[in-house]
Amino acid sequence: MGILSFLIGLVISTFLIYVVTKLLGEKEGFKTAFFAALLGSIMFGIVSYIFGNGVFAAAIGGIIWLISLKWLYSTGWLKAILIAVVIWIVVSIVGIFLPTFPNPF
Repeated sequence: MGILSFLIGLVISTFLIYVVTKLLGEKEGFKTAFFAALLGSIMFGIVSYIFGNGVFAAAIGGIIWLISLKWLYSTGWLKAILIAVVIWIVVSIVGIFLPTFPNPF
């Protein structure tokens, strides 16, 4: 069940990153959004393993993900921060509704 949950989350994250970056004028496609979602998941997993769960771990993971967004989308710091903030807002809103859907398993 853990791998299935990870894959479903990866698909949803990829789609949301793709939509947000397109709305913000980025030219990269779905593959770049997939790598951003995958890198984010891997980095947060590593940071959580090293630092545990908490504000410090979230801050470190967020900074590393911001660097990867800047690198993947070949953009400046302000645009990378804008992308990250909008993605965070959209994911937070979607996260409110997704857990309330009936579980198909």
